[in-house]
Formats: sequence, structure tokens, C-alpha cells
Amino acid sequence: MANQNVKGFKRLINACIFSVAGFKATWTHEEAFRQEVLLFVVTTPIAIWLGHTNIEKTLLIGTMVLVLLVELLNSAIEAVVDRVGFEHHELSGRAKDIGSAAVMMSLVWAAITWALILL
Repeated sequence: MANQNVKGFKRLINACIFSVAGFKATWTHEEAFRQEVLLFVVTTPIAIWLGHTNIEKTLLIGTMVLVLLVELLNSAIEAVVDRVGFEHHELSGRAKDIGSAAVMMSLVWAAITWALILL
């Protein structure tokens, strides 16, 4: 857990360490995140190759980054819900479903952006 008394550059270093730990945990425990990272790795060179302007390249790559960001947040929600308890609860299920819907929306937005730019 973060030391709340740390200030300045040491706080920045700690934040980076915690962020790397978050990436590692998500990579280890979330298959969807690994699949989306693979999708990002495949689509980034395609975006650079097929995007005509820097704006198009940024939009194509940015939508895939958005998918990863939303997946990270969804994974955090799921981890917290699971920490509270594994028994079925309507609110826990709703929280997980809403997080999943956010990931789906980001994937749909990415697909629409790619289709509009490339077609």
C-alpha cells in the first residue's frame, strides 16, 4: 500500500512501481487483457501503415489504447467485487456487467473508428 507521507520525486517513483505491478497483475490474471494487448500489438503497425495522416494514425492507435484503458478499469472493478465476496449478490453482478458493457462499448467504438477511417 502507498505511503501517504511520501512527497515529491519519491512519490512519482512509487506511483510508477505501483503501475507496473498493476500491469503485471492484469496480465497474469485477465485473459481478456492479454488478448487485447495482442490486438493492440497487431493493429498498431497496421494503423501506422494504413493511416494517411498523423490524425488518422493517432485515432486508430488511440482507440486501441482506449480499449486497454477500459479493460484495466473493468479488471479493477472485478477485483474489488471479488475481494468483497464470491457469493452471488445483485449489486456485485451489476457492477461486473456494467464494467463488461464499458469494455464492449470501447471495442465497438474502436471498430467504428477503424471502419470509418479505412473504408
